[in-house]
Amino acid sequence: MALAAAGADLVLVARRGDRLEALATELGNAHDCSVEVLPADLTDPTGLAEVETRLGDDNRPVDLLVNNAGFATSGSFAELPVAGEEEEIRLNVLAPVRLSRAVLPGMIDRGGGGIVNVSSIAALQPLPHWATYAASKAFLTSFSEALHEEVRARGVAVLALMPGFTHTEFHERAGLPAARIPGALWMDSDEVVASALGALARKRASHVPGLANRAVAAVSRVTPRAVSRRLVGRAGRPD
Repeated sequence: MALAAAGADLVLVARRGDRLEALATELGNAHDCSVEVLPADLTDPTGLAEVETRLGDDNRPVDLLVNNAGFATSGSFAELPVAGEEEEIRLNVLAPVRLSRAVLPGMIDRGGGGIVNVSSIAALQPLPHWATYAASKAFLTSFSEALHEEVRARGVAVLALMPGFTHTEFHERAGLPAARIPGALWMDSDEVVASALGALARKRASHVPGLANRAVAAVSRVTPRAVSRRLVGRAGRPD
């Protein structure tokens, strides 16, 4: 909504076309912007290829790509269905890699543009019981920071956004009830978006939104990994 309110035209991508259409109508009416709807499942090679083609269309350039799609699995890795773990890697890792690759050449040619890859503060340490999720976000953070350095002199900004607990559908779907998390650690999605856009404008390579989250991130960076993984393993153990 923040981009629409700022006057940007949008291309919305998600699996459910009906929800996309409803959102497009809402945004178009509220902000008088053009909203293109592209239903696609990014874990499916065909759907991913369709979005790549759209991003690489030089006649309809995309100036800002936000890779926000992702999900988490939780539980003992040895007991989780391997197909679900593979799907998680496809969405959290493969999709942002391919979509970033699709959009970057045009941005470089135009001498401007931006990519926001939504990672997580979970990227900062191994997370037992959420092993694939934390690892996928660690990859995405490293990948994004590397891209940032590759293209920053060519006018393109790449940001690894590492939010903490944010009021969305994500945590409910991941099986982590909000009641288990102290209220001070939660942020509204609008706050996260505003913080992210500010960091992108400042050409930051990575950004943790929210003072509480930055404190958690600072502790994670200095805590010995053996201690960190035991502590977060206990805290992250699903019921």
